[in-house]
Amino acid sequence: MDAEQPNRRILLIDDMPSIHEDFRKLLAHASAVASDLDDDEALLFGGAPDSPSASTAASPLHLTFELDSAYQGMEGLARVRQAREEGRPYALAFVDMRMPPGWDGVETIEHLWQVDPSLQVVICTAYSERSWESVLERLDTRDRLLVLKKPFDAIEVQQLARAMLAKWRLSRTSEHHTQELEARV
Repeated sequence: MDAEQPNRRILLIDDMPSIHEDFRKLLAHASAVASDLDDDEALLFGGAPDSPSASTAASPLHLTFELDSAYQGMEGLARVRQAREEGRPYALAFVDMRMPPGWDGVETIEHLWQVDPSLQVVICTAYSERSWESVLERLDTRDRLLVLKKPFDAIEVQQLARAMLAKWRLSRTSEHHTQELEARV
């Protein structure tokens, strides 16, 4: 994926189907609501819906997310590996901390980062059997990891997704520029 193009690919790894449905509503529904609001705004204030003069480009609600699901850590790893092989890596993964009977969130994240070190990760958890100190000690987090405590608000998920996707893009752009400079030298 080109460093300049936005990557809005998100992988959700959680063993609860209801959480997947919640994330779909929060991340996919936000785009549909924004589109409906723009159409209503165009009718009220003039202008054609989806016209270049509409506020689509400027509105933060207009980010469209490509959300994929995995129900266990190993399945998530396979999806990340396949996405990298296809040249369409995920920018962000929301990972549950507890996913019996398979890997827990920490082990899942370790495997994900072995395959894709630039993947941004948000741990979603209501309860962890590990202390946060041991989690941070075990993971080489650098600046790729955030924690989201359940239950969470819709705005938290949406803002985290936007911020982490922007961070992924900026990091990739920086890496691209560094490679160009090194090639010139």
